[in-house]
Amino acid sequence: RVQVVESGGGLVQAGGSLRLSCTASGLTPDEYAMAWFRQAPGKERERVACTKWRRGIRYYVESVKGRFTISRDNAKNTMYLQMNSLKPEDSAMYYCAADSSLAWLLRGSAEYWGQGTQVTVSS
Repeated sequence: RVQVVESGGGLVQAGGSLRLSCTASGLTPDEYAMAWFRQAPGKERERVACTKWRRGIRYYVESVKGRFTISRDNAKNTMYLQMNSLKPEDSAMYYCAADSSLAWLLRGSAEYWGQGTQVTVSS
């Protein structure tokens, strides 16, 4: 059974940093594409960053380029989202997602989702 669990959200001041973690059990990371999405109240879900580890591909939404970075720890089967220079508009519920198809993730769909972790950036 596949489980995707996020952690690391919290309250931070503008300009600060947070690192989100996503641990995926029951799947082989190299065989899946993984992504971070976010959704703020009243807004549509947005794909923030996406990767296919085996292909060495990483995509970032324009608004986070240069500030957010995806990485992983193979030994821990964990993906991270390092978020620097945070802005109030980055406030949202952040979700980790996994799918065998990178194309589906790029379209905003995923087979597996975590429960989300809240990020709040104060001005």
